[in-house]
Amino acid sequence: MSTSTTPTKTPTGRPPQRSVLDKVLNGIERAGNKLPHPVLLFLGLFLIIGTVSTVLAATDTTVTVPGEDKTLAVKGLFSGEGVRWLLENFIPNFTGFPSLGTVLLMMAAVGVAEKTGLLETAVRASIARAPRRLLPYLVAFVSCQAHLMSDVAILVIPPLAALAFKNAGRNPIAGLIGGFACVCAGYAAGFSIGALDALYTGITQQAAAVVPGGESAPTHILINYFYTSAASCILALIGGFLISRVLEPRLPQPDPAAEGGPHGEGEETAEGSTAHPAVTVTVTARQRTGLLRSGLAVLLYAAVVVTCWLLPGSPLRGEGGALVPSPVLNGIVPLLFVAFVLAGVVYGRTVGTLKRADDAPRMMAESITGMSGYIVLILVISQVIGVFDWSNVGTLLAVNGANLLESAGLTGFTGLVLFVLLVCVLNLFVTSGSALWSLVAPVFVPAFMLIGMEPAVTQAAFRIGDSATQMITPLNPYVFLMLTILRRYEPEAQLGTVLSRLSVFVVPFLIAWLAVLGLFYGLGLPLGPGADIHR
Repeated sequence: MSTSTTPTKTPTGRPPQRSVLDKVLNGIERAGNKLPHPVLLFLGLFLIIGTVSTVLAATDTTVTVPGEDKTLAVKGLFSGEGVRWLLENFIPNFTGFPSLGTVLLMMAAVGVAEKTGLLETAVRASIARAPRRLLPYLVAFVSCQAHLMSDVAILVIPPLAALAFKNAGRNPIAGLIGGFACVCAGYAAGFSIGALDALYTGITQQAAAVVPGGESAPTHILINYFYTSAASCILALIGGFLISRVLEPRLPQPDPAAEGGPHGEGEETAEGSTAHPAVTVTVTARQRTGLLRSGLAVLLYAAVVVTCWLLPGSPLRGEGGALVPSPVLNGIVPLLFVAFVLAGVVYGRTVGTLKRADDAPRMMAESITGMSGYIVLILVISQVIGVFDWSNVGTLLAVNGANLLESAGLTGFTGLVLFVLLVCVLNLFVTSGSALWSLVAPVFVPAFMLIGMEPAVTQAAFRIGDSATQMITPLNPYVFLMLTILRRYEPEAQLGTVLSRLSVFVVPFLIAWLAVLGLFYGLGLPLGPGADIHR
């Protein structure tokens, strides 16, 4: 099956005229598809990093992390110390990889909700009232508000968006790719406040203290709230437009023989093909009862959790009785696991899709079985990232890039733009936002403070770079997760297929982020409560 979206001939028999964008996207897809299998790609990267680290270690290369007194020496993988480290940490690197547990846990929970029919029924119930033409914008808006769920949003929203598009008679691939792109772009945006905001704020506060009087600078958890809220609305509008007008028209039809949904349905759904008849979006009385009961069960569960969280002296509160950060936000994954399983079990028991006690564990096992290829890939990726961190090559790369921009002495909004572009590049290699911010914040927060800017504006600029390019870096394991899910609809899709379609969103989202920041900067608007731009 070809993934090209351009017909070989027009109705007149002549070759079609391809737009510049079509040519660019096809070029990206061809280049990406020439990459080796992801396991082989990361194995090659592992050998390159190992060789580079060994050469740098032999030349006594060191790196000093800004804000710290100690100097770090680059350590070589292909040395006695490196071999010992790899043998002792190979399994911990794999089993301790952050996204592995999250992915497997949530896939097991979502599997129960999916295989009992809860998710499809919920989508149908909402699609029955949602205007078809507004669906891309609704998906984009919800995705841009999803960072409260942390990485779980990437696991839940794109597959649900695909299902929503499928049941609305649109191309499910557009929902999947568009949902993932908007979750990534809006990861640091939205009206909600999550653990990410608290994490960024703590690092910002420490970096600001380097400057005399920096302890009094606004560094509370809401210093970017006005900015991120406004940006999320703009990103949603642009995301919906790109999904509907740019991405979807260029997509192939899902393979009819592929698993196009949770129950293996693979009918073609884009405009001009055989769409879903109206009956497919209807919900029976029994299904509505199941939805109602599962919804009430989850609401009751959420009420208990929130009440326990808000009670003074509750163990679910953070240090000093803080609500954010707290065990509730840090433990959002297991809390959501219980919510999805609870909803799936209640719905399944109501409609009869879950009849025996062992049905739920079986559904979990079936869902995890489909992730076997992803688990093998994580085995290799975890070693690459482990070596990157242990050898200090990642630290060296980030610090030298930051120092290069700092030495240019750029000030004002131009300096912020260049800082954003630097973070965009570094984010391709250091995909952990907290790790990257902890490296660049001690350099740029004080530097911009010395030229009259508050820490809030530097943190806001970092959010842009941190979210703009993470969707297209091969070091992001969720890109391969999207490829795994995409193959349900398009079995022959390759890494280049995913990257070419996601690249549609990068530049528009980056421009939108910068435009909103430029508006706040030019008008001198506060980025959050009490958080001005200029000191």
